Amino acid sequence: MQTLIPDHRPALVLAPMQDITDLAFMGVVDSYGGPDYYVTEYFRVHRDSSLEKKILRSITQNETGKPVFAQMIGEDIKALTRTAKQLMQYPVAGIDLNLGCPAPTVYKKNAGGGLLRLLDHADSILGALRECVDGRFTVKTRVGFETHEEFDAILAVFQKHDIDALTIHGRTVREQYRTPVHANLVKQAVDLMKCPVIANGNVVNVATGKAYHAQTGAAGLMVGRGAIRSPWLFQQLKDSYEGRPVVTPTRKDLHGYVTALYHAVAENEKRKTYVEGSHVNRMKKYMAYISQGIDAEFEYQIRRVKTESDFFTACDTFMLDDSKLPDTPPVESKLYSGFSKLLEDEIA
Repeated sequence: MQTLIPDHRPALVLAPMQDITDLAFMGVVDSYGGPDYYVTEYFRVHRDSSLEKKILRSITQNETGKPVFAQMIGEDIKALTRTAKQLMQYPVAGIDLNLGCPAPTVYKKNAGGGLLRLLDHADSILGALRECVDGRFTVKTRVGFETHEEFDAILAVFQKHDIDALTIHGRTVREQYRTPVHANLVKQAVDLMKCPVIANGNVVNVATGKAYHAQTGAAGLMVGRGAIRSPWLFQQLKDSYEGRPVVTPTRKDLHGYVTALYHAVAENEKRKTYVEGSHVNRMKKYMAYISQGIDAEFEYQIRRVKTESDFFTACDTFMLDDSKLPDTPPVESKLYSGFSKLLEDEIA
């Protein structure tokens, strides 16, 4: 794991976001500089599960040249070890276990963040996976389920196992994405864990990323929703840490990103059955973040488009100029508020 972390700055990682960080999105983000490594959407693991072909493509057909970790989610130990062994037959940089997903549909099944309520079982899972994974074995977690006061006990479980990296989203499962991150708890993990700790949560621009890193001393920063809004963020962070000027993109640049993303995702969908209306609706998941701060009328219009023509008419109207993009998304974004529950469930 150490080899994936630069000496002169924190490692930068694209967060695994379900139904978002697929092969198409990874390719588009990487064209703007991209992170140091990627983590796939989670493979759902249970007794009768098999490897999902769509997610597998983000490993086998990935042309970024960057390492890709395969993430799993589940609670069945035999199924998890079986799946880990299967995934190791592919060109993965390592196996990652999701212990932090806050979606109720996940944690109610005692998977993802739900395992933070069952630490004895989580302990057994970690032990079994560490024994069967020959290469890197990493974990993504939160600082608690109900309250951050649970973190001491959670961290004690992780300290028992020889994991290669621990990514911590600095909120509890119950807090989802609504509160400030508990940077002090991430720092606690940095101080106590033998492995590198990656800080995750609320990195939306260079300032928030560098502040989070300074507060925690983490070995890396994982960026999720901020990278949907601004694929330039990884390169901006690299430039800032390495003493180069940080370039602020324009609305016209954003138009180029949206166009590239639209067509890349469409091409990926054509492997199955492409339906224009369904594709436009899928793009709205990305646009809930991308549109923030552009214009209230644009947010209103893009939420209601139904065809490709309508989609690009709205984008052309509000994006084809050289004005600089806002550095920070406005918290009052109506579109974000309207989609928040849907996004939190699906992007967790």
